[in-house]
Amino acid sequence: MVFDERIVDRKELLKNVRKVVVKIGTAALSDPQGRLDETRVRHLADQVHALRARGLQAVIVTSGAIGAGMSLLGLEQRPTRLPELQACAAVGQGRLTAVYDQCFRRKGYHAAQMLLTRKDFDYRHRYLNASNTIQALLAYGAVPLINENDTISVEEMSLTFTDNDILAALVTNLLGADMLAILTVEDGLYENPEAAQDERRVVDTVENISEATREMASEAVSRGGRGGMASKIEAAGMVASAGNLVVVANALTPGILEKIFDGETVGTLFLPARKRMGGKKRWMRYGSRPKGRVIVDAGARKALVERGKSLLPSGILRAEGDFERGDLVAVCDESGEEFARGLTNYSAEEIGRIAGLKSAAVRRVLGDARYDEAIHRDHMAVS
Repeated sequence: MVFDERIVDRKELLKNVRKVVVKIGTAALSDPQGRLDETRVRHLADQVHALRARGLQAVIVTSGAIGAGMSLLGLEQRPTRLPELQACAAVGQGRLTAVYDQCFRRKGYHAAQMLLTRKDFDYRHRYLNASNTIQALLAYGAVPLINENDTISVEEMSLTFTDNDILAALVTNLLGADMLAILTVEDGLYENPEAAQDERRVVDTVENISEATREMASEAVSRGGRGGMASKIEAAGMVASAGNLVVVANALTPGILEKIFDGETVGTLFLPARKRMGGKKRWMRYGSRPKGRVIVDAGARKALVERGKSLLPSGILRAEGDFERGDLVAVCDESGEEFARGLTNYSAEEIGRIAGLKSAAVRRVLGDARYDEAIHRDHMAVS
């Protein structure tokens, strides 16, 4: 089995969680026609309030803007063309936020809308600005309500960015939150997803995500959604490998969030890596997208992975892409497999000139070589 069979005391594991990101999927908020079901929103908002009453800080990553727009525009079927989907999102986003806000105002506080795009994670200053804003909202007692900016994010809507599962993982790592709860309309990761509904067995705990784990993901995507279980496993891997907990559970189970934090065996629990990744390395590994690639030899890979060394020009075979000094690049072995990311001290053009050279030769070639390292260990995240 690829999942951990040992007994896990969930209540003990969750007792130190103080900040949680709750991702709520499209199907969990929709009626059978794919339109926003405001009753479901209220039930889930009440559960988030219950978490706050326990002393937790909660951030919501929510789908549902398109469904809300469909309701307001009187559409019976979800559009298929990108401009129509974006129009629905533009009309519906305000309504979605208003419904959440009405729920929270009854408890004495507000929902605070934040719309993010992939580029908000690519650039370090925008990444930090987003983090600072969310932290300030939490300090004010508001509930940050995060969604993709679907009205302008053509990349996201056309699936090159995937979906809100990945956005939720990015937000969890952005905040260094203790836990990500992904609420869907499935009971969790099924050991036998192709079996009949009443015969499916939910995987209780996953310690390490392997290829066999990924094969358990059903290819089915819930109505109105985009990711399916495969993207939830990908999101779980991004968070768990950074050192934080993930639970995938059924939003339609009454009181699901309270059951999770009561330590009940609901959904699938993904255990965190033993060592938590630092904030800057989270950004390098999962937040930003590399501007290019640096291909290294077997000796350099061993030095980076096994001995914790910096990357020297002597271990580089070539550079690929168009990047400048200070850009984030992927570090790959000769087969093309990425095993690290880091901030480069040299441009692609410069690396092309110094690849394979010792430090003294680098200085002769570049003249103004400021660094012995192409990528310093302090500015690198190794898988």
